[in-house]
Amino acid sequence: MAESRPTFIYNLRDNTVLETTLTTLNGLPPFLAYFAVAVALFVAFSFIYSWVTPHHEFELIRANNVSAALAFGGALIGFALPLSSAISHSLSILDCAIWGAVALVVQVLTFVVLRVLVRQLPERITKGEVAAGALSAAVAIAVGHINAACMTY
Repeated sequence: MAESRPTFIYNLRDNTVLETTLTTLNGLPPFLAYFAVAVALFVAFSFIYSWVTPHHEFELIRANNVSAALAFGGALIGFALPLSSAISHSLSILDCAIWGAVALVVQVLTFVVLRVLVRQLPERITKGEVAAGALSAAVAIAVGHINAACMTY
């Protein structure tokens, strides 16, 4: 009768574990490349968004303005959703970067349109009106979710 051993104990002469590990690590360079593109796009979005908005997000957040934190946080989530979809569905790094840029433009335009629809939105966020920040965040996340769904080509 052959002796069976637990599956979690491997014979050191068995190269299966080593081969599996090396095969898994082959995915590390693409992961790092996509992650670097995503971080670069995320940082670019943060600066472009804060440049387009007339209020100064970083100063307001440092001053503990909850409305600004909600609005900016919602915009970040609203951008991250389609960016993750672009990463998941892209055919290459360039494809991912292009669709990430599309997501960036859509999210910035979302604020521009919302600013037209909601009177004095930046001023209300600057004053700390939580409702204005929450609405801005909710719209940014909703548009980001829709944007992500559209990227499942």
